[in-house]
Parts: sequence; C-alpha cells; structure tokens
Amino acid sequence: MKHSSNRELFDYWNERRGARLAPERIDIEPGAIRRILGDTFMLEASGTDQLFRLAGTRICALFGRELKGESIFNLWRQSSHDTLAELLTVVVEEKLGVVASAIGAPASDALLPVKLEMLLLPLAYRSGTGTNARVLGALVPLTTPYWLRAKAIGPLELGIFRHVGGWDEAPAPRFQAAPGRIRYGLTVYDGGLTE
Repeated sequence: MKHSSNRELFDYWNERRGARLAPERIDIEPGAIRRILGDTFMLEASGTDQLFRLAGTRICALFGRELKGESIFNLWRQSSHDTLAELLTVVVEEKLGVVASAIGAPASDALLPVKLEMLLLPLAYRSGTGTNARVLGALVPLTTPYWLRAKAIGPLELGIFRHVGGWDEAPAPRFQAAPGRIRYGLTVYDGGLTE
C-alpha cells in the first residue's frame, strides 16, 4: 500500500479482526479512524450490486456529488466492471482484502490524469440474520494535482491489484522439542522397549 490512509485503515482493520478472518461491522469504531474518515467508505451488498452505505467527504468531493446510496460501479468505466465485481466477490466470500490502483481524470479534460489507490476490506456478517455483507474501504489520490477537488473526476479505470490480509502473512508456527534426557552427550527419548 502506497498511501498512508490505506495503511492506517488496514492496520486498524487487522487489529480489530484479531484471530478471525474479518472483524464484524460492530467492531469498527469511527472515532478510532477519525483522521482518515474522509477517505473511507462502506459498501452494502444488495443483490449483485454494491451500494455506498457511507462515503467520506473527500471521496464525495473527488466525484463532485454525494455517493450514499449509489452503486460503486457508477464510479468506474464499463471496461472495469467485470474485474471489480470479481474483486468484490472475493472480498465478501473469501474474506480477503484487496488493494488496487486506479486512474481517473476530470470528465471535461482527459489529459489531466490522476493516480488513485483503493483498499477493499471484508467485514464479517451472519448470513442467517438477513444482514447484508459489508465492505470497508478507502479511495485516495496518490498525487494532488492543482485541479483536484475543483473539478469532478470522471469514470475510473482499474489498474493492477493484489490481495492483502490473508493468513499466509501470519508467522510460521514454532516447534517444541519432545522431552528427553541427556546421556553421554546425547538426547535419549524413551520408546516402547525397556531392555
């Protein structure tokens, strides 16, 4: 992760999940991440769509409108929809985070591109309760061009991505030697024979 807001959100999410695959929505306390709230969002799965349940002020300013209730797919070019849908499915079903690069430009001037970084993190939910799945995320520009937040960014193009937050990042287990006794400088382990 290149942006400090994404690193801070990931660290908080990772700390809140503990030994679980993902924390639950009730584990996330907005006051604990107040410095980066403007860069964060929460999605709610609604059928095959992902709607913004919450969107930070800096994200809304990037697109020049309030995003609450809007589909995340409305922010992306059609060519990125299938890949984004697959990434969101992996986040929700496999409980793996994703960090992805994106590029956008003002709708009025495609010659002013800006690079962004998006983080998607799963939140656990109980499917039997009727509660929809939630995704916690952040979307931040990596550079700050002079026009940023003065002109609304048009549809984004998805770039490279990688999965984060899997258990393969956990430390390897430690092995402990079996109890034995030292005899003539060698460790003797008691077996089945007594002679």
